[in-house]
Order: sequence, then C-alpha cells, then structure tokens
Amino acid sequence: MNIKQPAIYLARLLLGISAHLVLASSPATAKPNIVYILADDLGYGDVQCYNPQSGKIPTPNIDRLAREGMRFTDAHAASSVCTPTRYSILTGRYAWRTRLQAGVLEGLSAPLIAPDRMTVASLLKANGYQTACLGKWHVGMNWQTQTASNSPDRPKSEQPKNGMVDWAKTILNGPTSVGFDFYYGIAASLDMPPFLFIENDRVTALPTTEKKWIRSGPAAADFEAEEVMPILTRKAIGWIEQRAADKKPFFLYLAYTAPHTPIVPTKEWQGKSGLNPYGDFVMETDGAVGQVLASLKRAGLAKNTVVIFTSDNGCSPSAGFRQLKAKGHNPSGPWRGEKSDIWEGGHRVPFIISWPGRVAAGVTSAETICLSDLLATSAALVGANLPENAGEDSVNLLPALLGEQLAHPLREATVHHSITGQFAIRQGPWKLALCPGSGGWSAPTDKAALKRGLPGVQLYNLTDDPGENNNVQAAHPEIIARLTKLLEKYVADGRSTPGAKESNDVLVKIMKTNAQVDEEKE
Repeated sequence: MNIKQPAIYLARLLLGISAHLVLASSPATAKPNIVYILADDLGYGDVQCYNPQSGKIPTPNIDRLAREGMRFTDAHAASSVCTPTRYSILTGRYAWRTRLQAGVLEGLSAPLIAPDRMTVASLLKANGYQTACLGKWHVGMNWQTQTASNSPDRPKSEQPKNGMVDWAKTILNGPTSVGFDFYYGIAASLDMPPFLFIENDRVTALPTTEKKWIRSGPAAADFEAEEVMPILTRKAIGWIEQRAADKKPFFLYLAYTAPHTPIVPTKEWQGKSGLNPYGDFVMETDGAVGQVLASLKRAGLAKNTVVIFTSDNGCSPSAGFRQLKAKGHNPSGPWRGEKSDIWEGGHRVPFIISWPGRVAAGVTSAETICLSDLLATSAALVGANLPENAGEDSVNLLPALLGEQLAHPLREATVHHSITGQFAIRQGPWKLALCPGSGGWSAPTDKAALKRGLPGVQLYNLTDDPGENNNVQAAHPEIIARLTKLLEKYVADGRSTPGAKESNDVLVKIMKTNAQVDEEKE
C-alpha cells in the first residue's frame, strides 16, 4: 500500500463525518426523499448543458435541473453497457466481480444480484423509506417453468426458453426481493422479449401473441413499445402523489427505457428535433423528466427531495451517428467512442444532482465519480454504516455535494469496463486501457487494432489529450506498472474502497490484455 493512502483515507473519513454533522443540524432534511432517474443509452453530448457547441437537441428540463443543482463533468457508468451498470448502481459493486464478465443479461436471465446482497433499496427500506422501482430492470429474475425456476448456476444456453416459462406463476427473486416495496416495469431492454409489464412479482397480462422490436418474442396483446415511457411516467407521478400523503421518506428508482432501441417516439414528439427519430426520442425523454419534476413540486415534495439524473452508458450507434453529425450534433460530445467502448464516449455520462437548500445551484464539479457511488452516498444521507460485504466499490459523494473543500479526490481510482470485458483504470489525468482498440464496437476493434500492429495497451493523459488520440504508453512504463498493480489489487482484494479483503483470485485471469489472449488463441 502506498504510504500516502492512510492519510487519504483519514481525510475522507473526516470529510464524511463533517457531512454527517451538517445534515444532523437540520432534522427536516436528515432523511430527504431520493429520486434517481436513469436514462437508457443517452449520450454525454445529448444533453445541451453538456454540449453547448455541438448539442442540437433541446433538453430544457434536464438543463433546468442542472441550473438548480450540481452538474458533474467527470461522471462514469461502471460499464459501457446496460446490465453491469445497473448492478453497480443498485449494489455499489462492480459487476465484473459477479458471473457477468462481458455483455449483458437477457429477458429470461437469472438474477445477478445475490439474495443476501445489500442494495440501495434494502438499505433505505431498513431506514424507514418507502421504495419503488419503475421501468427497466435488466439484472435478472427467476421465471418459473412447468418444472422449476431458472437457476443462477445454469449456463446461459440452459436458461428457460420462451416456451418453457409458465407466465402465470409468481416471478422469483426480482426487484421486490432486494428491497423494493413496489415494482412496475419490464424485465430487460425494450428490444428484448418478453414484451409485457410486470407488477411486483407477476406479469400484468399473459403473453398471447408474438411481436418484434429488433428481436422477436412473446408479448402481451396490448403491449406497445412507444407507450412504455408515457406509462412509466404516469406510474411515477401517481406513486409520488401517494407518497405526499404518507409523510414518510421515499426512494424512487425510475429506470426509463429511452432513448434505447427501439427508437419509438410517440406521435406527439415525432419530427420535433429536426434531426432524426433518435433526436425526437431524446426530446420525449426530457419531457418525461420534466413531468416527474413538476409532480414533485405540485406535491410539495421538491424542497426535501434529492433528484439525480444520469444515463447508464454512452449513446448507441443505432442513434445514427453519421446522420446526427452531418446535422451538427455529436451524441458523445467531445469524447471518443460510444456505447460498448472502453473509450470515454462509452461510459462518461451526464450526472446532475439537485437538492434545494443543500446542493448549491448552478455549480459544476470536475470530481471523478462513478454511478456505483449511490449506495455509499445514500448510507451517508441516512447516517447508516455499510457492512464490510456491501458497497465494495462505492464512495460517499456528500463532501462534494455539500461544498466541502476536498484535500484529495473522493475516489482513489475508477475502473472502467467494456462490453467485451476489457478493463481500464483511471487515476487523476491518467487512464490505462488494457486492450489495443475500442474494447467494443467502434473502430478499431481490438481484433482490428492487433492486425494493425497497435500496442496491446493504451495510456492517455486526459488533461492533455481528452480525445484519447495520443497513446503515450511507450513513454510512461512506470505509470503503466503503477496503475496495473493498483487494478490487480482491486481485483484481488474484492473491493476498491477501504475495508476487509475478499479473495477474488478467479478474476485475476481477466487482467490479461486482449493482445495476450489473442496470441494464446493463435
């Protein structure tokens, strides 16, 4: 361990204590409501306040939220794709510590969250909160068949097929089993079957037909993709109105399905952006956010509610990058890459927090943060201590939110992960990617980069080279060695935050570079 680390950890501890004292001084805000709005595949550059030069899609409601709160410019999803990011948001733990080493789950996949693992919802529920999840789940659940439910231990190829599922049976180990009092939404992405709504632990209508949105599969007769976001918004507003009468703090995790594929803006929004259907869908997403914010205000809850808005990863190429760029709009903003990639465009996301009277309005923070930080931050908000086996990769953001003078960065380092399972680690300005290419779909892919003879690793100084255009790996072997050692430590310890070590030897094998793996295959 670096001899400076104990001092850093002590400083963080003192800052956390200071934040708790600030909160404790005002009982009215000791337990604020928390509304977490997660967009799906929304790029950093799709929000105008993040991309004033080349952002052509109006997002007035999200922009207003930024004016009323704090906008982070260096926020990162824990992965550049859906499932692992959602796992990390809920558990405060990187998903590559689970069985999911690459890719995402499917609509019938078994649960990724272990039954005994603390989540943001279970933590807050234990501290007196009403909890609800609305929208896209995508971290697995057990669909029962005529004989048995699917097991987390079964390989993907042996998960139940559509024809095996008994749709009338109770769904096991879904959102209501990990701390949510109420759930209404869909099992996975909007383009993944089954195409139907789930309320708590049952489908709201049996799938009696088959439909296709990118993929084909069983569907409820009245399920239409373009109606999903409006339905989720109405559900959110109704649930918020109910909470106004309860007089209890609440946590709402509102996981929208947009602007992910299928790109299906409603008739009201079609053509509004003047760009393409994706631009229209982003505008509709912004409009939905505005409706939720307005409902908080109408219910008299806005002043004591922490509202967080972010996205699960970068923009998908399905948005039509070439068409959008031809009209002056870049969904990734100034960053290289897109959804799936290890480059910044894959995982750097908009992240805005509003908390009237506590978080200063119109403030921008350059602090490096990760979406996994929600659990530790929520614990700090309610004055709870996380056990050793929870929030292993989660950092309390309250010191930054409350305007503390930070002697050191809140996070020692941040780990990034691509769709193919490639790693990067970021510390200060330095970012080390352990692959030769994008690690995802962008050119050059890792295979193409190897054919071009590119180095097996990439090192960028993001202060000098935010576009990740100049790989300086040859000039700084000492930085590569230091960051590699730190990443290996995070893997071996089972955590990236201070705490007891958890053996994770099985993950050490994935620290090899893509180049090494390809060489072995050849």
